[in-house]
Amino acid sequence: MNPTESEQEHQAAERMEALGVRREDIEEKFVRSGGHGGQNVNKTATCVMLIHVPTGIQVKCQTTRHQGLNRTLARQLLLDKIEAQRRKRAEAERAQLELVRRQKRTRSHRSKQRMLEEKSHQAAKKQLRRRAGMD
Repeated sequence: MNPTESEQEHQAAERMEALGVRREDIEEKFVRSGGHGGQNVNKTATCVMLIHVPTGIQVKCQTTRHQGLNRTLARQLLLDKIEAQRRKRAEAERAQLELVRRQKRTRSHRSKQRMLEEKSHQAAKKQLRRRAGMD
């Protein structure tokens, strides 16, 4: 059973509120569709294009021959993209914090000892490469 249009609008409004997206921030345009559908799609503006002005995200939907349904689908796509962008940004911030935390962490005694052994080994190799008269 499909939810009615008013239920879909209500769900979209709740999701927009949860994401902090205002209706005023969304610019709506209706354009003519293309592709299958014959004269109907050539004469009517069933394709919906939504632009979220603050982020610049654009979505175009011409899945069905009904403008209202395309509008609902376009809004869902737009909210999906906004949510994905915010999730990606939050993940990048989290990764940056983790990187800084790992860089600031003190080395264990064993790893410090291994690093010093490697340095002395490299110094010994360089010592062997020197010319005999340089000492």
